[in-house]
Amino acid sequence: MTRPVAVGVDGSPAALAAADWGAREALLRGLPLWLVHAWEWQPSSPARPAEADAARRWSEGVPLEVTDRLRRRYPDLGISADHVVGLPRDVLCQAAEDAEVLVLGTVAAGRIAGFLLGSVAMSVVAHAEAPVVVVRGPASAGPPAPASESDPAPPVPTVHATAPVVLGLDLGRPCDEVIRFAFESAAIRTAPLAVVHGWNPPPYYVYGLGAALTFGTDLSAKERKSVYRVLQPWQERFPSVEVSVQAVIGEPVHHLLDAAADAALVVIGRHRRPARAALPHLGHIAHAVLHHCPSPVAVVPHG
Repeated sequence: MTRPVAVGVDGSPAALAAADWGAREALLRGLPLWLVHAWEWQPSSPARPAEADAARRWSEGVPLEVTDRLRRRYPDLGISADHVVGLPRDVLCQAAEDAEVLVLGTVAAGRIAGFLLGSVAMSVVAHAEAPVVVVRGPASAGPPAPASESDPAPPVPTVHATAPVVLGLDLGRPCDEVIRFAFESAAIRTAPLAVVHGWNPPPYYVYGLGAALTFGTDLSAKERKSVYRVLQPWQERFPSVEVSVQAVIGEPVHHLLDAAADAALVVIGRHRRPARAALPHLGHIAHAVLHHCPSPVAVVPHG
């Protein structure tokens, strides 16, 4: 059974940007698109039944409106939409179990603050069983313009070779799920794959500036060879993907953000959490990339 690209939609401009990105990703992967809108039902008070009914009708219309907009832009794409009553986190995590990829939108909050990742999105990223792609939406919180016949149809997505897929790799625990997703994402885009591995030499290697420079050069070459060894089976499976490796000394987050500034997609991993874990938790690297990387970020569960 074909697993779709799923997108969480809530009527916001950020969700609309995510839906558009998801539509293009579905075309690239040759998959259908599935729009999911979660409505958390609230019992209405006797004094305000009309307001509750209006909220319900608006909620039911959200996936239909987004579907209509996307069908105008991507007439060859198979699109389905569901309005599901339930807690948004639970609904989206359930959708992820039946999807190849789950796409969510987030809002730009300024150059210093980065991007706002709400509690629902954070929880879904930390718990979903499928890769979750977080797409950057516009800073404006205003409502999206209604769909019309004059909506421009973006071209079938292509990515130039100057826009790589970037993979953040931890040699201490390389994981096949994350590497596979990165290679697949690069292959379908005909894009190069830039692998970033940040590391720090053991303190006992440093005996003064000259020794540090010598050991730093030797160890960097050794780390780079180790990265290529981990990637070799995947390079053989995806021979068309051009791979470059950065094995650099220093905090991985800084190097990853530098490499990801103009990326088509950034791929990072996270450890799967126990099913009963209630609080969302991400490592500091994933947290920093999600909040400060301007490119779409894919968080792939593993382990």
